[in-house]
Amino acid sequence: MTPEPKGKLDAMTASAGATATAAAAGANGPEGDLADWDRVDWGQAEENVRRLRQRIFAASQAGDLARVRNLQKMMLRSRSNALVSVRRVTEVNAGRRTAGVDGRTVTDSQDKAGMAAWLQRGAAAWTPLPVRRVYVPKSNGRRRGLGIPVIADRALQALAVNALEPEWEARFEPKSYGFRPGRSCHDAIVAIHTTSRGRNKRLWALDADLAAAFDRLGHDHILASIGSFPARGMVRQWLKAGVVEDEILAPTDEGAPQGGVISPLIMNVALHGMEQAAGVGYQRNGNAVAGCPILIRYADDVIALCHTRQQAEQVQARLTGWLATRGLAFNQDKTKITHLDQGVDFLGFEIRRFNGKLLTKPSKDALRRIRKRLSAEARSLRGPTPTRSSRGSTRSSPGGPVTTGSGCPAWPTTGWTPRCGGWSGNGPGTRTRTSRGAGLFPGTSACSTRPGTTSGCSAAGKLAATSAGSPGRRSSGTPWWPGGHPPMTPPSPGTGSSGDAASGPRSTRSPGTCCAASAAGAPSAEDYCFTPATSRTTNASGSSGT
Repeated sequence: MTPEPKGKLDAMTASAGATATAAAAGANGPEGDLADWDRVDWGQAEENVRRLRQRIFAASQAGDLARVRNLQKMMLRSRSNALVSVRRVTEVNAGRRTAGVDGRTVTDSQDKAGMAAWLQRGAAAWTPLPVRRVYVPKSNGRRRGLGIPVIADRALQALAVNALEPEWEARFEPKSYGFRPGRSCHDAIVAIHTTSRGRNKRLWALDADLAAAFDRLGHDHILASIGSFPARGMVRQWLKAGVVEDEILAPTDEGAPQGGVISPLIMNVALHGMEQAAGVGYQRNGNAVAGCPILIRYADDVIALCHTRQQAEQVQARLTGWLATRGLAFNQDKTKITHLDQGVDFLGFEIRRFNGKLLTKPSKDALRRIRKRLSAEARSLRGPTPTRSSRGSTRSSPGGPVTTGSGCPAWPTTGWTPRCGGWSGNGPGTRTRTSRGAGLFPGTSACSTRPGTTSGCSAAGKLAATSAGSPGRRSSGTPWWPGGHPPMTPPSPGTGSSGDAASGPRSTRSPGTCCAASAAGAPSAEDYCFTPATSRTTNASGSSGT
């Protein structure tokens, strides 16, 4: 039992000890088994990792290397870091369901909790496995090779990234934007725009690209850069693990697997110091020294803004020698020196000056790619094309079985056809919405009739069908009106009187007018086959009946 504090000093000491014990238990976890995965307080776990990263960043910024190493060891043993790392590779990352050479993925909560416990206590004896080589298409038609580590190596790499990244974030150059927390390609585009706009004299651009940067990184330079990092041995094994392609193991004497969690950080560590090699200088307030170039880098894409073409050529010569010590070289097909009046494409944007004004907009290639992508998405959402059934089939409907009539001409397959025998009050439209015939409903044809209704294809029967139907249901051949029914009904066959006494002015045109017009080449009522239905008649009292 803890003795009861006797005075104020003892109480303060006991409180401080309890706080330290609780903090240690929150960061490194209890000594017993790991708690249920579904009951983990993720907000608290991420907060613990964030605070420890901030401490590593501050110690690195102050130049206290011994404190940096101690905090990194604490991060590698942290229970919160183990939980966050497992969650990152099994729930957050896009490739969480992609397996490595062992064919294993972790999707069950119990397996995730077990992996987090293994990371915290049993991963010291782990030997990294080779990565699995896969290829993805590039925008230029070529293929990019990726190396997919096994799920255990991905979790260990995420664990090491949280310990190594804060140290180098305090060292990285201000114009480096690729694969860094809180930075994106738009930040790089904004930096280029603010540097070149107005009366700025840096009008020459060295647009450079590194050839196969991830595949040619020198291992010796990377290991020398990270120095005495506590997980240095594990990083070395990841670099030397090898690649399996077509069930053949190939050794990796150079390069880093493009597809691992730690690979982008290794790239930034290897390319650190490029601005200094290019001759870039900064004042204490962060502004660039007048007369020097400005280099902006996003991973392996580099652009240097210079005052003259000669200065751009000098920067290219300096960087060529600097990259050779790291096993890298420029891609001569993509590296060029251009004036901003001609424009330069960088990260999918075109930066160009028009009459002294700098404009930044998406490049033509980027617009072409997004149009192609949107077209593919739109086509995929259309669904399968409905199949057309044969004539003479039978279907069922809420009103009873529908049988097929005989002697009816085939219904036009077009969605809109000219209307014949129009009457007054139908509006200025000259086209009517028609059925799509045999393809409208599976198992039906264009001329379907219900039992107990008039079948056949006479003009009188077809015109009578246009005024039939219950409210809200549009018969075949009825003009397409927003309310579902036209404002006028056609005259009753043979009498010329309307089918509804409350319908306003009526037309006196008879069905024979349409059929007579067919002799002159105009479409007649015989050209269409409406669905006959029982027409409603109006009694003298005004009530309708069937």
